[in-house]
Amino acid sequence: MKKMLVALALVFPCWLSALAQEKGYTVKGSVIDTASSIKLAKASVVLVHAKDSMLYRFTRTDESGNFLMAGLDTGEYTLFATFPEYADYVQRFTLDSSSTVLDFGNLGLVLRSKLLEEVLVNRRQAITIRGDTTEYDAASFNIEPNSKVEDLLKQLPGIQVDQDGKITAQGQTVNKVLVDGEEFFGDDPTLVTRNLRGDMIDKVQLYDKRSDQAEFTGVDDGERSKTINLKLKEDQKKGYFGKVDAGAGTNDMYQGQAMYNRFNNKQRFSVFGTVGNTGRTGLSWQDADRYSPSGSVTMMDGGGIMISSTGGQDDIESWGGRYDGRGIPSALNGGAYYSNKWNEGKQSINGNYKIGELSVKGSSNTINENNLPNGRINTVSDQTFDRRIFRQRGGAIFETQFDTTSTLKVTVSGTLKNGETAEFNRSTGTDGDGGMLNESARRTTNDTKGQDAYLTALWTKKLRKQGRTLSWEVNETINQSRADGFLYAENSFYAGGVVDSTSLVDQMKVNDSKSSVFNSNVTYSEPFTKTLSMVVNYRLSANNGTSLRQSFNQAGEGNYTDLDSVYSNDFKLNQLSNQLGAILNFTKGKSTLNVGTRVSRVQFDQIDRYSDNRFERNFTNHNPQLTYQYRFSQQKSFRFSYNGNNTQPTINQIQPVRVNDDPLNIVLGNPDLKPSFTNRINLSYNSFKVIGNQYLYFSGSLSNTNNPIVSNVTTDSVGRSTFQYANLSDKSPVNYYFYSGFSKKIKKLNLDVGGGLNANGNTYYNLTNSELNRTQNSTYSVDANIRQYVQKKYNFYLNFGPTYTYSKASLQQRGDNSGWGLNGHYSFNIYLPLKFEITSQGRYTYTAPTESFDYVFEQFIVDASVSKKFLKDETLRFSVGVNDLFNQNRGFSRYANNNMFTQNSYTTITRYLMFSLTWDFSKMGGVSVQN
Repeated sequence: MKKMLVALALVFPCWLSALAQEKGYTVKGSVIDTASSIKLAKASVVLVHAKDSMLYRFTRTDESGNFLMAGLDTGEYTLFATFPEYADYVQRFTLDSSSTVLDFGNLGLVLRSKLLEEVLVNRRQAITIRGDTTEYDAASFNIEPNSKVEDLLKQLPGIQVDQDGKITAQGQTVNKVLVDGEEFFGDDPTLVTRNLRGDMIDKVQLYDKRSDQAEFTGVDDGERSKTINLKLKEDQKKGYFGKVDAGAGTNDMYQGQAMYNRFNNKQRFSVFGTVGNTGRTGLSWQDADRYSPSGSVTMMDGGGIMISSTGGQDDIESWGGRYDGRGIPSALNGGAYYSNKWNEGKQSINGNYKIGELSVKGSSNTINENNLPNGRINTVSDQTFDRRIFRQRGGAIFETQFDTTSTLKVTVSGTLKNGETAEFNRSTGTDGDGGMLNESARRTTNDTKGQDAYLTALWTKKLRKQGRTLSWEVNETINQSRADGFLYAENSFYAGGVVDSTSLVDQMKVNDSKSSVFNSNVTYSEPFTKTLSMVVNYRLSANNGTSLRQSFNQAGEGNYTDLDSVYSNDFKLNQLSNQLGAILNFTKGKSTLNVGTRVSRVQFDQIDRYSDNRFERNFTNHNPQLTYQYRFSQQKSFRFSYNGNNTQPTINQIQPVRVNDDPLNIVLGNPDLKPSFTNRINLSYNSFKVIGNQYLYFSGSLSNTNNPIVSNVTTDSVGRSTFQYANLSDKSPVNYYFYSGFSKKIKKLNLDVGGGLNANGNTYYNLTNSELNRTQNSTYSVDANIRQYVQKKYNFYLNFGPTYTYSKASLQQRGDNSGWGLNGHYSFNIYLPLKFEITSQGRYTYTAPTESFDYVFEQFIVDASVSKKFLKDETLRFSVGVNDLFNQNRGFSRYANNNMFTQNSYTTITRYLMFSLTWDFSKMGGVSVQN
C-alpha cells in the first residue's frame, strides 16, 4: 500500500503542491542512516490521514537529507519515511494548537540486512522526547488487569511514586496530573492516579507546564510547573468505571472509598467519597493545598512584600491544615467533577466541588542544641496537639472560541473553611554543664474561619500576520480570615540555679484579616522574521488589605476586655505595581533561544491605624532571563536557562508585628534592610535509545545571592533570643542541586536495571551574638534499582543506595552533624493459583550517629497482604494485610539549621491488621466521535 501511495504522489505532484498554503502547520526533519548517521538524499516522505490512510502529502529529502512540508491542517496523521534496502520508518502524530512547527529531528532508517531484533518495522517507541516533553507509550510497559495509573507510573523510567502517592519525575515533584490536557478534580493528583485504570491510558506525557499566555504565544515567561498528562485511548472515552473499597482493622483502624466515573466522548462526570484514619485514604502530599486556611494579605509579584496575620502560635496559620505523618489522623472527603465540550469543541466547561474534614491528634518531643560563641544551650520540649479543619471548595473553567482567531478562558473558584486547634508545649533550657536556664509552659486554643474567592479571565487573539498575537488576562483574588483564641504562658528564668524572674501571659487573641489583589496583564507578540520574534507585556497589580490583631487581658475572672495596646495593631495596606517586560525568541533548526527581562516599579504604603504610624517604600525590581534549548532528535534534547530576581525584605523583617506568645523568642525589625539579588542557572538533558531501551536524564541548578538578607540572633545568658535581620554585603550564599538517572532493558533476562546520582546543598550565613556563622550543608546519594515483570507470575522493584550528609557550622563547638545513611525500598507481587496474590512493600532507613547526636536510628517498615480475586473478570478482591509488620514505625527526624541541631520524635501510625474488600467495575467501549 505504501508503494501505491508513493506512486500516486509522483503522478500528481502539481495537485499536491497546490494544496500547500502559506498558513497552517509545518512538519520537518531529516532522514539518516542509523548506523553511520549519513544523510539519505531523495528519500520518500509521505503523510497519510490516520483515520482512513488516505494520502495527504508527499515529498522527497534534499541533498542534505532534509524535508519540509508546510501549510498542513490540524488532525492525526501517519508519516512514512522510505529508502531502497532500508526498513520503513512509521510514526503517528497529531497536529493541534500547541505548536505550529513539528520537528521530527533525525529519522533513523536501518538496513534490512542489519535489522536487529529490537527494531520492529512499525518502530513503536517506548519513549519519545520532543523538546522538553517526554512521552511514554503505555502499551510498551506491562501492568496487571485492573491496575491503576499509579501502577503504570511506577514502571516508567525517570518517575518514582512513594507510598503516599507523591510523584517525583526526573528529580522534581510533579504538581499536576491532567487527563487529556484537562484538570480532573482540580489539582488533586492521587484522585487520578489511584482511581483511573492503567489500561485506559494511551500515552503518558511529562513536561514543564507553562502559563496559559506562554502556551498561546509560544514564548517562555519563566512560569513552569512539572506536569503529567494522561492521554486516554480512543475506545476508553465512552462508558463507566469505578471502585468501591471498605476495610476495618485492629487498633480501631478503618478505611473506605467509593468512586464512580462516566465518560461519554467529550462529556465526563465523576463523584467520589473517602473516609479513614490510616493516613492513606484521602490524605496525600497535596493536603497543604487542600485544607490550609489562608490568613494573609500577600503581594508577591512586586518582589515578595507582604503583610500577614502570622506571628506565633496564636495565629490562624500556626498549623497549616496538613497531615505529614505526625499524629493520628481521621479524614472524611467527598467531591464531584463534570466536564463537557460542545459545538465541535469550540466551547467547554470543567467544574468540580470538594468537601473535606481532617482531624489530627498527637504528641512530639524535640531536643535542640544551640551553639553560641561563648557556650551551648540545650532545650528539651514536649508538645501535645488536637487539630481539626473543615473545608468546602468549588471551581469551574469555561472556555469558548469566538472564531478561528480569538478565544476566552474564564476560571472561578471559592473556598469556605473553619477549624479548631488546641496545643500544649512545655520546655526546659540548660547550659552545656546541665545548669538550669529557663522553663516554659504554654497553652493555646484557636477557632478559625475563612473565605477565599478567585476569578480570572484570559482573552487571546491571533492577528492577521502569522505569529502576531494579542492577549489580555485579568484576575482578582479575595481572602478573608478570622481567628479567636486564648494564650496562657508561664515562663521562669534562672540565675545560679535558682529562679531569678518569671513572666505570665493570660490573654484572649483576635486576628481578622482581609485582602483584595487585582492583576491585569497585556501581552503582544510580533514576528520579525521566520526565526525571530518578540513578546512584550505590561502588568498592573493592586493589593489592598487590612489586618486587625487584638490582645485582651483579663479585667475580671474569665472576662477578657482590657485591650493590650503593645501587642495589638490595626494595619491597612495599599500596594501598586507596574511591570514592563520584553522577551526575544530565536528559533532556527534544532535551536531555540529566549532572552529578555522584566522591570517592576512598586509603591508600598502601610498604615497602623492604632498608632497612626505610616510606613512607605518605593522600589524597583529587575528580573532578567535567558533560555536555550537544543533538540538533537526526537529522543534527545538539552536545555539551559538563567533567571535573575530581586528579593525585597518582607514587612515582617522590616517592621514585624509585636507578639508575646513566646517570651523566649522575640522578633525585632530592621528598617534599613536592602533587597538582595539572586542569580540562578538550570540545565537538563534527556536521551532515549530505542535500540537497547536505554534512558538517561540529568538536571541541575546553581544559584548565588548578592547582598543576602540573613538572620541576626542574640541569645542572652538565660536562653532568651532576640531575632532581627541584616544584609551581608561581602557574602554570597550558594544553593545547588543535581539529579540524574539511568535505566536500561536487559532483554535476555527480561530485567530493567537503572540507577542515579543525586546531590544537593547550600552554603549560607547568619549572625549569632554579633559573630558571623557560616553553615555548609550537602547531601550526596547513589542508588541502584532493579525491576522485573513476568505476566501472571510475579513482578518486583528494588531500590537501594547509600547517602552521605555533610553539615558543619563555623560556630559549632562539638564537630559537625555529618554522617552516613542507607535508604532502600522494595515492592513485589506474586500471583498464585486459584487467583491468590501476595503483595508486600517495605522501606528501610539507617542514620548513623554523628558528633552532635550519638543516637543510631534504624527502621524497616514492611507492609504485606494476601488477597484473593473473585468473579470471572477478577474485579472483586478480598485481602488481609498488615501495616508495619515488624512494628518499627517510629516518628523521627534530625536536621541542622544555622548553628542549631534539632532532633524530633513524634507519635505516628504503628502496626495494625486490616481486612478489606474491593470491587472494581467497568464498562468501557466505543470510539470517540467529535460532537
